[in-house]
Amino acid sequence: MKPTAYLLNTARGDIIDTSALVKALEEKWIAGAGLDVVEGEPIPRGHLLLRFENVILTPHVAWYSEEAALELQETCAWDVVRVLRGERPLSMVNAEVLQRPNCRLPELRDHGLEDKRGG
Repeated sequence: MKPTAYLLNTARGDIIDTSALVKALEEKWIAGAGLDVVEGEPIPRGHLLLRFENVILTPHVAWYSEEAALELQETCAWDVVRVLRGERPLSMVNAEVLQRPNCRLPELRDHGLEDKRGG
């Protein structure tokens, strides 16, 4: 990474090698970091990452805003409506369950595994 780069992680804390990140910050190999998640949450008092002024830590709620909360609720509600109509939900992440013999939504099973989002 360039010395002007910032490392951002909003996924999972354990995908970042914390020791390597601390070294990169100490050696100024990167400009800083923004972390919504860390290894072993909650972050303990005295953690090495807390001493850096160029590190921003959030309590795994960086996604939150009034608009985001409303969009989350609306997306969920519309997916429920889609399922009640016999349609596949747009936000389905485990479509493989539709292929199982015990699937209670046979009309959705016939729609296949292709991603229906965006069209």
